[in-house]
Amino acid sequence: MLTNKNSPLILIVDDNPTNLSVLSETLGGAGFRFRVAMDGETALALVERNQPELILLDVQMPGIDGFETCRQLKTNPATQGIPIIFITAFADTESKAKAFALGAVDYIPKPFESAEVLARVRVHLQLKSLTESLEAQVRDRTATLQKAQVQLVQQEKLSSLGEMVAGIGHELNNPINFIVNNIKPLQEYITIMTEILNLYQQEYSTPSLELRETIEDLALEFVLEDITKILNSFRLGADRIKNISTSIRMFSRLDNETKVLADLHECLDSTLIILQHRLKGKGDRSPIEVIKSYGSLPSVLCYPGQMNQVFMNILANAIDALDETMIQGKLGDWLPKIKITTQTNLSEEEIVIKIADNGIGIPESIKPRLFEAMFTTKSVGKGTGLGLAIAHQIVVEQHNGSLDVNSQVGSGAEFTIQIPIVETTGGISIV
Repeated sequence: MLTNKNSPLILIVDDNPTNLSVLSETLGGAGFRFRVAMDGETALALVERNQPELILLDVQMPGIDGFETCRQLKTNPATQGIPIIFITAFADTESKAKAFALGAVDYIPKPFESAEVLARVRVHLQLKSLTESLEAQVRDRTATLQKAQVQLVQQEKLSSLGEMVAGIGHELNNPINFIVNNIKPLQEYITIMTEILNLYQQEYSTPSLELRETIEDLALEFVLEDITKILNSFRLGADRIKNISTSIRMFSRLDNETKVLADLHECLDSTLIILQHRLKGKGDRSPIEVIKSYGSLPSVLCYPGQMNQVFMNILANAIDALDETMIQGKLGDWLPKIKITTQTNLSEEEIVIKIADNGIGIPESIKPRLFEAMFTTKSVGKGTGLGLAIAHQIVVEQHNGSLDVNSQVGSGAEFTIQIPIVETTGGISIV
């Protein structure tokens, strides 16, 4: 029978030429591809070059025996899944028990019947195929469940954070407006009262002793001068609180079921204001300098609340990296920095946002798992392993964009977000 190049490859390991001949003829006649080895060392070398689907293995051979060959194959993660069937003259219970303990799937004593060998080979190949299929299904289901879990966490975080921050913003709004709206008339009243006092001083240039002493005790001139400064400070502080309140409401806005046009610069700025307390100096760490290199960006069709969450997760991770850099003792003239760069790409079809820090960087071994759900390098209580996974899902799946990272240990990390400016749906371009 002619063998098919896609038929399973079987490795026969036996130092007996007669056995090799019989097994080769049996497998070849059934359409299987096969390779032969006459000792354990050769078998291990052949498996390393080209993995078989199944191995027929003798026990007694020159060099390392079949048991040791099996042990080495099963301790190697790359080959431990290959089914091994022992075909040997050792028919005692102890040998069989040892074979199964080492990971063999079957044990055929010699002399053997070709039909039995062929039947067992087919059964174990089928079991291997079913096992691999089941494992693939488990991986797919696990990935689907993790994806669903990330989506649920994302929605819950957006909902709870949005409601909480929106509530705070709403509660702040009325008293802030009261203060801001009343500072100007208060300033006018104080100006009028100051003018009246000045007129009194002009018309009654010689006050009584008691009044003169009271004026001196109260330092009236200083008070009148300082009131203006205090009111100016009130106005600046109230304006700042009002800006923070506006940023809070902008950050926490709930997304519609459809995308809306949004200014991503506003999203970035509102997120930075929310994180302002973390950017300040901390212990021996200097305040984190945020360098904005904003280009000219058009409004983008997106879910603004979700994009705020992306910026929050990436910026928070950057701050964590800078804090960790400080903990590891990177002092000298080092100053913590975060640089945000925005631009359109050369074809002007995508918004490109880069968020870079000059922290400790990301090890090469971690990069492949960086956007994996539940993966975190932070200690218990400091990270859930969902932040970057959620950010990646929002950018890639919700906005048809991309989220990549470029980093070297000791040189910081740079996250690059690309979002299409134009979304195509059903052949119609939406801007």
